[in-house]
Amino acid sequence: MGAVKTKRMPRAVREQQMLDAAVETFGRRGYMAASMDEIAELAGVSKPLVYLYLNSKEDLFTACIRREAAALTEAVRSGVRTDQPADRQLWDGLLAFFTHTGQKPDAWSVLHLQARTHGEPFAAEVAAMREEIVAFVTQLIVVAAREAHRDPDLPEREVAGLAEALVGAAESLAAWANATPGVTAKQAAATLMNFAWAGLGDLMEGRPWARQGASG
Repeated sequence: MGAVKTKRMPRAVREQQMLDAAVETFGRRGYMAASMDEIAELAGVSKPLVYLYLNSKEDLFTACIRREAAALTEAVRSGVRTDQPADRQLWDGLLAFFTHTGQKPDAWSVLHLQARTHGEPFAAEVAAMREEIVAFVTQLIVVAAREAHRDPDLPEREVAGLAEALVGAAESLAAWANATPGVTAKQAAATLMNFAWAGLGDLMEGRPWARQGASG
C-alpha cells in the first residue's frame, strides 16, 4: 500500500497561520529584529512558502497591520449598542478596546509601536485605522451633545477635539496597562471613564470649564 497523503491546508487558513506567527514575532521582537526565518519556523512552514504567499517582509508586515487594525476597529464597533445612553456607549466602547488590546498585546505592539516607527507607508495604515475610530467616537459624543443641548444641528467640529483626546488617552493607557501586571480591561476602562466622563458630562450640560477670574 502507498503512503497516506495528508489533506492540504487551504491557502486562506495557511496564510492566517503565517500572519499569526508574524504578528507574534513582530510584536515581541520588533520589525527590524524579526526575521522571515523565525516567522516561518513559528508558523511551521518553509521560508519560501512565506515569500510565495506574502511576497516580502514589508508586504507581510503590511498585511499584519491591516488585519489587526480591522480586528480592533470591529471589536470596538461591535462592543457598542447604540440604543444605550451615551455614558454606557462610551463605557462599552472603551471596555471593548481595552479587552481587545489586553488579549492581543502583540497585535497592539504592532499597531501602536512598530507600525508608527518604521516608515510612512506603515504609519499611514495605522493612521487610517485611527481616523476611523476617532470618527466613531466623535459620533458617539456628538449625538449625546446634540440631545443635551437640544440642538440637532450642533456641528461635529464642536466635539471632534474631544474624540481625538479620548482616543489618544486610550492608546497611551492601553500601552501602560499591557506593561503593568495585574491591570484588567475593566480597570483601564474605568480609569479613563473616571478621567473623561465628569468633564464630558459637564459639557453635555452646558458647563464648560473656564479659568476663574478670566475676562472676555
